[in-house]
Amino acid sequence: MIQIKRVYEPPARGDGTRFLVERLWPRGIKKEELDAKAWLKEVAPSTELRQWFAHDPSKWSAFKRKYVAELDKNAEGWTPILQAARRGNVTLLYSARDTEHNNAIALKAYLDKKLGQ
Repeated sequence: MIQIKRVYEPPARGDGTRFLVERLWPRGIKKEELDAKAWLKEVAPSTELRQWFAHDPSKWSAFKRKYVAELDKNAEGWTPILQAARRGNVTLLYSARDTEHNNAIALKAYLDKKLGQ
């Protein structure tokens, strides 16, 4: 099972394997506090896409389409997450304030399809 969580929330027993899926390191978070298996910045949206989106909800549908196109070209970036999800719980960590329009939500939907969920 893949779930998402803000990096500012404390780790929980049910999180399973935790991956940071941000291009930039989150502000105010120390690496030792994050308790993540890996920082997979290569699976995050490109700098250009991230800057274009700017967390504008009116661009959400277009952002998801463009991000999926990036993910389709970057299997090596998301494969470790998929492999971990096949073995147990996985948590995708993100830092955006918007809990409804962020790359972790789009990535989770993409990976859930790959898992057949």
